[in-house]
Amino acid sequence: MADLPDATILQSAPALPGAHPIFDPARFLPILDQALAGLTERKDIRARTVALLSEARAGAMAAIEAGLASHPRAARETVRAIASLTDGIVIASHHVATTRLHPQQSPSDAERLAVLAVGGYGRAEMAPASDVDLLFLTPWKITAWAESVVESMLYILWDLKLKIGHSIRSVDDCIRLGAGDMTIRTSLVEHRLVTGHAPLAGELRERLWVELFSKTVPEFIEAKLDERAARHQRQGGQRYVLEPNVKEGKGGLRDLQTLYWIAKYIHRVDRAVELVDLGVFTREEHGAFWQAEDFLWAVRCHLHLIAGRPVDVLSFDMQVEVARRMGYRDTSARRGVEYFMQDYFRHATHVGELTRVFLTELEARHVRSAPFLGRLFRRRRKLRDGFTDNHGRLSITNDAEFLKDPLNILRLFEEALRTGILIHPDAMRLVAANLDLIDDKVRSDPEATRIFMDLLLKHGNPERGLRRMNELGVLAAFIPEFEPVVAMMQFNMYHHYTVDEHSIQCVAALAEIERGEHPEDLPLSSAIMESGINRRVLYLATLLHDIGKGRREDHSILGARLARRIAARFGFPQDDIDTVEWLVRNHLLMSDVAQKRDIADPRTLRDFAKAVKTRRRLDMLLVLTVCDIRGVGPGTWNNWKAALLRKLHQETALVLENGMEDLNRDRRQNEAKRSLRHMLIAKGWDARAIRAELGRHYDSYWSGLPTETQATFAELLNGIGPDEIRTDLRADTHRDATRAAFVLSDHPGIFSRLCGALTLMGANVVDARTYTTRDGFATAVFWVQDPDGSPFDEDRMPRLRQKILSILKGEIVAREAFATRDKPKKRTREFKFPTHVTFDNEGSDIYTIIEVDTRDRPGLLYDLTRTLAANHIQIVSAVIATFGAQVVDSFYVKDMFGLKLHSDAKRDALEKKLRAAIADGAKRAEA
Repeated sequence: MADLPDATILQSAPALPGAHPIFDPARFLPILDQALAGLTERKDIRARTVALLSEARAGAMAAIEAGLASHPRAARETVRAIASLTDGIVIASHHVATTRLHPQQSPSDAERLAVLAVGGYGRAEMAPASDVDLLFLTPWKITAWAESVVESMLYILWDLKLKIGHSIRSVDDCIRLGAGDMTIRTSLVEHRLVTGHAPLAGELRERLWVELFSKTVPEFIEAKLDERAARHQRQGGQRYVLEPNVKEGKGGLRDLQTLYWIAKYIHRVDRAVELVDLGVFTREEHGAFWQAEDFLWAVRCHLHLIAGRPVDVLSFDMQVEVARRMGYRDTSARRGVEYFMQDYFRHATHVGELTRVFLTELEARHVRSAPFLGRLFRRRRKLRDGFTDNHGRLSITNDAEFLKDPLNILRLFEEALRTGILIHPDAMRLVAANLDLIDDKVRSDPEATRIFMDLLLKHGNPERGLRRMNELGVLAAFIPEFEPVVAMMQFNMYHHYTVDEHSIQCVAALAEIERGEHPEDLPLSSAIMESGINRRVLYLATLLHDIGKGRREDHSILGARLARRIAARFGFPQDDIDTVEWLVRNHLLMSDVAQKRDIADPRTLRDFAKAVKTRRRLDMLLVLTVCDIRGVGPGTWNNWKAALLRKLHQETALVLENGMEDLNRDRRQNEAKRSLRHMLIAKGWDARAIRAELGRHYDSYWSGLPTETQATFAELLNGIGPDEIRTDLRADTHRDATRAAFVLSDHPGIFSRLCGALTLMGANVVDARTYTTRDGFATAVFWVQDPDGSPFDEDRMPRLRQKILSILKGEIVAREAFATRDKPKKRTREFKFPTHVTFDNEGSDIYTIIEVDTRDRPGLLYDLTRTLAANHIQIVSAVIATFGAQVVDSFYVKDMFGLKLHSDAKRDALEKKLRAAIADGAKRAEA
């Protein structure tokens, strides 16, 4: 220990009174020497050392974990204590290696060895399962003695089950390799002497700054920023990814560390607070840095402790346990995990703001070049008074003059949108520091409303201005009702974004439609936007449609009240206020009717038309619904939903224009028969066969199916024998689904067995119809999608057909086959969806509608339909709407006598059996 300077005994975090001696080498090393006294065999020395260090580490880690539990949302002390503990272990292993295993009385200059911590360990920040990165530094080429010491130290550390990253280099090696490899150079930025020959470490530090770092500042900065951009892209490119990587994701720890690396490289600072004295950050900004870092480290520490290994992704199942450990609790309005993730995303936003500030400071000091963005090729617009172009960024000419008129805060964002110039971070800092200027007087100022509505309506890409306003707190300051949904997470697999980001994504989707970017995908919405719709009502309703989320009350009802208040404050005419309120209150109505009801049922159309009342509202509701679904996330919108919404809009528009008589059932039957007759004539059928086919079906058959499907059934029924099973599987590309049609002799439970057969093949049923012919054949048709929400590939059709036939013939028992397929994935196990079963005798003239809203699993539809069949309930149609891990199954049913389910007692008994089937299936899945 002759080489160990007193300075190395000072740890990265001060040990608490009464802490384990391992934190203080001056106390621990004599204890270690005493334990090793009398041992001469190297094997015994190493074994005793490992045993003592293992016990010490376990005790110290238990104390550290207990400390974290006492302040579960702040882990700065924790990560420093773990680094300090690691220092103690490294020092002890070095002490044993140099004094017991390989003692040397008078080492030569070549036999000096310094042990340095690098990377996160060098920064004295370690999570419970972090790697221990060590640099064994020698003056020149490594000697046999140094090699033996390193080997013995590594064996001790490996025996302790530590994950060690190590390198053995001379000072010259470090300079040479650091110059050629950016990863090595970054690790050297954060080197720290742990034990060994201090002058050697001092030599490395000086030579790194003089010979490498000072000469390569721009190169290092650009490399780190390129790494950051690539890392963000790999992690999804969004700050509000719902399963974020706390270390590598946007707004995560690595972003803060990148700022620290660059700052240290340029300014040679050791702590972030020194950047305040250098004028890079204000004290408030450093406070945000400090809080974000503390919080993010706490999250990472809890992740490691829960998993018992290095895990940095906040997956859905981990979020619930981390939230619990950090003290977040459920309320009647929201789950604790949602409060936790809201705090997480707000800290991530602060990290983004700090990054912008820091990068601007680099540009101002000409250390980093500003992004080009093709400005040379864009005609520059003249800036309005009070604004200036500062290196391609929109800046404020005079801060004091700017702040005299609070409306200038809104004008800044309008000017940025008007000119297409990015706002200078200095201007952002000024705005963020003066949000209190936006008071009730400003909020009710007609000029402020004009500026804000122009932001939405005039410049073609309102989402850019809204997103920046939201990140800086301006949107919540101007519309205080919006503040509760900022960074609000919805704990489900359906929504990809937080509520505020989803709202902005919906506005972006609306602007895309208005710019004419989707004429082929969205022909109806595009035509509506071109027809002269009330844009300001539609844009404001789209922005505010989810503003009521996260409270106890139904978010549509509360949101409608809030939207009415905002529209009135904005000075909208009364008719526009009423329309905004109606759209927000009913923003889920069209989606629910299209996806959860049989829109071929005249009663569904009649009730929906009564709710909508006018073609103007119908058009606006359709566009809002489209934007709401498209704003949920990638892959949510598909041709199936598009076809449902177009059909509902088309049929409702006819009712609104021609009156309710357009829904006359006899008239619709005659039209359907006429269309089928024409199609069969075109296929070469004779008149006698056509008459037989048209007379073969009951009345309900004619209004529920497209003509193409009825023609398919006609072909399948033609000449069928009593024991035959005929199938037709083909892609329905207009609906993004595979249509599976079956004809066979009718018998109880056939619908359930067909559901089981399709689901066992990995098919998701989205719509189904089943009818019985007058001569006793079941005609059942299903629209199904593969697990990716697409039609099945043609090459899978023969196997799909064969498997279905095997199940229908009883060769495969569906109930047994589902036992292994229903297990919930660990990642999604924490999603809780209470089961709701409702009976609706008013939604259809002929049928009772049973709606089951519960957690989805592969065998659920089979269990439900099997239960209904066992209770002599006839299923005529089923509509299945899936929202991530939640599903709403709607069944149009009759009892065994062909009547609605009028008896309360029968409905109650059936509900109990359906709930039991759901619960039993869930238990079977989790067994």
